Amino acid sequence: MTEITEEMKELAPAVKRFVLHWGDMGNQWGVNRSVAQIHALLFLSERPLPAEEIAETLGIARSNVSNSLKELIVWQLIRRVPVAGDRRDHFEAVGDIWEMVTRIVAVRKARELDPALDVLRACLEEAREDSRVSTTARERLTEMHDFVDSLNGWYSQIAKLPRASVEPLIKLGSKAVDLLSPFLKKS
Repeated sequence: MTEITEEMKELAPAVKRFVLHWGDMGNQWGVNRSVAQIHALLFLSERPLPAEEIAETLGIARSNVSNSLKELIVWQLIRRVPVAGDRRDHFEAVGDIWEMVTRIVAVRKARELDPALDVLRACLEEAREDSRVSTTARERLTEMHDFVDSLNGWYSQIAKLPRASVEPLIKLGSKAVDLLSPFLKKS
C-alpha cells in the first residue's frame, strides 16, 4: 500500500481519493498500482511534474517512479516536457480523455486481443487436423475465434472513425438497437 506522505496529505481530498482509487483500479486491470497512481496524479496536475516531486508526493521510491514513467511513455499516456529554467525532466499526462482512452484501448488490444486471436487461429488449425479433438471442442473454438475476430474487426472499424462520429454513437447506447432493429436479424 502507498504510504500517505505529507505532500499527499496536501492534495485536495478529491484529488487524493482519485489518485488512490485509480491506483486500485489499475491494479485490478493488471497495471502496476504505482504506474496508475502516477498517471492519475499527472492527469489531474495543472503543471508538468518532475520525477522527484512525483516520488515525494506519492511516497514511491524514485526508481519505481522512473520505471513507471517509462511504462506510461510507452503507452503514450504521458510525455516528457521541458520547463524553462529547470534542467530536470518534467512529465505531463495526455489531458484529452478521448485520446487517453483511445491509447489505452489500442495498447490493450495489441497486448491482449491480438495474441488471443493468434492463439485461437492456431488452435483451430490444429483442432481441424487432429481427430482426437471432439466436435464440441472444435465448435466452441470456432465460436470463440469468430467472436474475438468480430470484436477485432469492430474495433478496427471504430478506431478509424473520427471522434465526432463515435461520441454520438456511444451516447446513443441501446437506442442504437432501436434505430437498427429493422435491419437486425430476429433471434
